[in-house]
Amino acid sequence: MTNTSSKSLRQGSVSRVQMSKQHFKVCFCFKRMFRLKVAEPPHEICTIFDAYSQNGNMSMDDLYTFLVQFQGEMGGDATKKQVQAIFDSLKHLTIFQRKGLHIEAFFRYLLGNLNGPLAQDQVHQNMNSPLAHYFLYTGHNSYLTGNQLSSESSTSPIIEALKKGVRVIELDLWPSSKENDVLVRHGGTLTSSVKLKACLNAIKEYAFYASEYPVVITFEDHITTNLQAKVAEMVNDIFGEMLYRPDSEHMEIFCSPELLKGKILISTKPPETPDFQGKRPEERTQNLHDYKQDDLDDEGEEDDAIGLGYRDLIAIHAGKPKGKIENWLIHHGQARRVSLSEQELEEIATKHGSDIVRFTQTNLVRIYPKGMRVDSSNYDPMTGWMHGAQMVAFNMQGHDHFLNIMQGMFRANGGCGYVKKPDILLNVDKGFDPRGTRLVQKTLQVLVYMGEGWQSDFGRTHFDLYSPPDFYVKVGIHGVPADRATKETRTIEDEWLPVWNELFSFPLTVPELALLHIKVGERDFSGKPDFGGQTCLPVSELKEGIRAVRLYDRKGEIYNSVRLLLQFQFVNNTNA
Repeated sequence: MTNTSSKSLRQGSVSRVQMSKQHFKVCFCFKRMFRLKVAEPPHEICTIFDAYSQNGNMSMDDLYTFLVQFQGEMGGDATKKQVQAIFDSLKHLTIFQRKGLHIEAFFRYLLGNLNGPLAQDQVHQNMNSPLAHYFLYTGHNSYLTGNQLSSESSTSPIIEALKKGVRVIELDLWPSSKENDVLVRHGGTLTSSVKLKACLNAIKEYAFYASEYPVVITFEDHITTNLQAKVAEMVNDIFGEMLYRPDSEHMEIFCSPELLKGKILISTKPPETPDFQGKRPEERTQNLHDYKQDDLDDEGEEDDAIGLGYRDLIAIHAGKPKGKIENWLIHHGQARRVSLSEQELEEIATKHGSDIVRFTQTNLVRIYPKGMRVDSSNYDPMTGWMHGAQMVAFNMQGHDHFLNIMQGMFRANGGCGYVKKPDILLNVDKGFDPRGTRLVQKTLQVLVYMGEGWQSDFGRTHFDLYSPPDFYVKVGIHGVPADRATKETRTIEDEWLPVWNELFSFPLTVPELALLHIKVGERDFSGKPDFGGQTCLPVSELKEGIRAVRLYDRKGEIYNSVRLLLQFQFVNNTNA
């Protein structure tokens, strides 16, 4: 960035605004008038505009220079196309002039959707590494519509999850009352059930709605061998060529997301079978044929034979860890999935943090919520991520803080549901201690300029019946323990268009895992603050410069108009 950029990160003066009059009704007998504001660019933005324009006019060449020198764009043909797109987007505005942009048009560009905070809105990471090298957007009890004890089971939450880019769907399989069909439900609770066939059809229809990368279905299997055969037939019939079948049960390394595009993978604990292991599916099928030709009389053996069809579906073998921790944390030659509760992870990580990281370089680890979370709340996902766990399973039914953090992580890499793990978690020679002490690698500076859009997305009396709102912003880092911090602006009273001009600095020891969480609150001096929007962004994909950061509601749905104008800058630590 230029010197102008450095200066712009300092606290500036209050923005100028134009006034227009509107009325608020108070009681039934009179009207109280408030002055609603139409934003004008803050003084700092005007200063930057002056530095990159000539006589109050910013030409295409001037805008190109601004994008490269101030905003940190790469330059070349891509940036020239960006300049053209910006000019085209402003043609409908009366403030646009053919020769260039006036300050008002420049300001609208800065606050517009073409000036977002993330580096790319498409897949840009290397997708050719083994599956174990990625974090996967993972759901827990994906079929539940609400709490874990008494809510309805349905295909609706499965569909909603897939539409949002979730790549791992969990289904609990139970026999029907007559034991002639397979149902999906949360066993041992009052939750209702939904037929497995309906769930599989929903997955088939929406699996690649938001992403072309593979969907993993994890079965928690509570069914008999005969019903396993029924599931095998059902899965084959519904998914057909979409279903991925590995060449061998004993894979030493998983395939890549790129190779598995458009595929459905089944992951569950394999049933016990005769010793047909290590052979290709067609060989196992021939063995099974020969096995059946012997006119098996033993019912147990026959059940085992039937179970082979179910076993052949399994792309990712799963199982609970057995024996001493030191034993199952060693890679035994076959890549597999291990499931741990959030509590088990915490306990094991206290002494074996680096071992877990090493294990996840070739194997998959799934973390799931503890049983006490009957309200479908969630835990801190960073504990799993910083230990390399790929499948941090979340209840998608709630709207808690940690779900916002989860959504922030998977806004990375174009929102495809797969995020490449940082090199520190994949370095075989140099082990990573998640709780170790490290030097600061870089510092993220965040300048909070102003916000707008609440007038459009909220009713005029939503926050206060008798006066405009009193907004403040919380800005924080969620990452490894050493990097966590939260800062808060002052409260701007009686303002629909608050201007803060406050600068915050966040030293980062592991910037690769850091997430920037932003939340707007409306101060209620007589009670709990009102919610004014939030977002969470992966620090590794933030673009430097002045950016329009759109906010989301509690459910994770983006607002049409509410946004903040922020500036980001990274300062590298020369001693790191």
